[in-house]
Amino acid sequence: MRKQIEQGVAWAGSSGGVLLTAVLVVVAGTWTFVALAGEVKEGDTQAFDDWAIRALRANDPDPAPTGPREVPIGPRWLQEAGRDVTGLGGIMVLTLLVGAVAGYLLLVGKRHAMWLVLAATAGALLLSTGLKGLFDRPRPAVTHFSYVYTSSFPSGHSMLSAAVYLTLGALLARLSERRLVKFYFLAVAVIVTGLVGVSRVYMGVHYPTDVLAGWTAGLVWAIACWLVARRLQDRGTIERADETSADAAGRRDERAS
Repeated sequence: MRKQIEQGVAWAGSSGGVLLTAVLVVVAGTWTFVALAGEVKEGDTQAFDDWAIRALRANDPDPAPTGPREVPIGPRWLQEAGRDVTGLGGIMVLTLLVGAVAGYLLLVGKRHAMWLVLAATAGALLLSTGLKGLFDRPRPAVTHFSYVYTSSFPSGHSMLSAAVYLTLGALLARLSERRLVKFYFLAVAVIVTGLVGVSRVYMGVHYPTDVLAGWTAGLVWAIACWLVARRLQDRGTIERADETSADAAGRRDERAS
């Protein structure tokens, strides 16, 4: 029995096991999104969503002259932190981040990886915009503490954060040889994505199901992009982790000779 378990763990960590797991996650994630969208469309989740939003609201202890107003629960510093964290999923921050990563990939000679990052980001933005237009769900009927100008389902910040941070994390992990570095990239991507989604509910601009749908769609997109990157690396279209260093070593040997 122990031997079978060890063999199963070894297979799961192998190339074939990782590939099959990724495909299964894409299928399961797509099914989850479709099912969740159907529940939201029929209004079956509305009672829970309203309760969750209201549970995170409180009356302002220092009301404005115009009268009492709602604020997120917790101390002032937590409200400020919520605004800061939610900005990590904003278009401007993600644009700057993707631009910086693209510049790095260009500098180290990984041009094809750079184009993949740019294409994956643009595709995620188009997909998010299309899904919002398709469902056109109204925003929560509470005070918003972040400016919004689109519909509610799915959460664009959550979806783009998942798509961009997880895609970058997976791609950078793929370009690295050390396991600790791989884990670090993926862990940071997951944590930031989670915090952005939670902050959207806390700021009163999204229902929990909006965020869950955004996470699911972004995860599916990120894994799909990772599968594409993996396939292109196997074909030699996208640079591997050691390709640039090997080329650089070759050029140094040529100059030395």
